[in-house]
Amino acid sequence: MEINRSIGCTVTECKYHAKKDSYCSLDHINVVKHTNNATDPQSTDCGSFELEG
Repeated sequence: MEINRSIGCTVTECKYHAKKDSYCSLDHINVVKHTNNATDPQSTDCGSFELEG
């Protein structure tokens, strides 16, 4: 697994988390929104999340 130091991540439950470091191992992520007009961080999420296991 290669660490992408351009994408920080603290979601250790994700399949793509770099485990010993707070980074993502993907070379890019997909950010999605929950509302038609995103106005704050809670309106968005990482669409690349996959549960480890």
